[in-house]
Amino acid sequence: MINEKNIKIRDAEFEDVPSIIKIYNSTIPGRMVTADTEPVSVQSRLKWFEEHSPGYRPIWVLENVEGICGWLSFQSFYGRPAYKFTVELSLYLDEKYRNKGFGSYLLEKAIASAPSLGIKTLLGFVFRHNVPSLGLFHKYGFTEWGALPKVADFGNEERDLLVLGKRL
Repeated sequence: MINEKNIKIRDAEFEDVPSIIKIYNSTIPGRMVTADTEPVSVQSRLKWFEEHSPGYRPIWVLENVEGICGWLSFQSFYGRPAYKFTVELSLYLDEKYRNKGFGSYLLEKAIASAPSLGIKTLLGFVFRHNVPSLGLFHKYGFTEWGALPKVADFGNEERDLLVLGKRL
């Protein structure tokens, strides 16, 4: 499915933030991926972007000739020093690149790069009803470490959040 000659992963730059947010916002209406219920603005995500750095907690963009296909971020977990070797991975793909191997490509690279970033534990927070994302994480050895029942309230439905983990 993926021709690695036609894609590349690189560190996100400030100019990429609008594309990152566009992809993120595209997932909101489906209520499968994020607990945000309204689109977020670029301005509201600038602090989040600035909390990342290529050598410690990167944000990567996946590009092809058409532009940015998706992105992945390594987010510090819980913000306490004892958790410095643990990160939450967030992975988002443009709709036309979903279910075509791009998520696998990004996740493989994240797992392979984690030790060089000083990471020992990877976490993913995935809604129980998000079967494609659960399948992706399970494919790469993530297991269920916890469940938060009905913590996401979308008005007409409540959703469970699963904590998936992988120790490296």
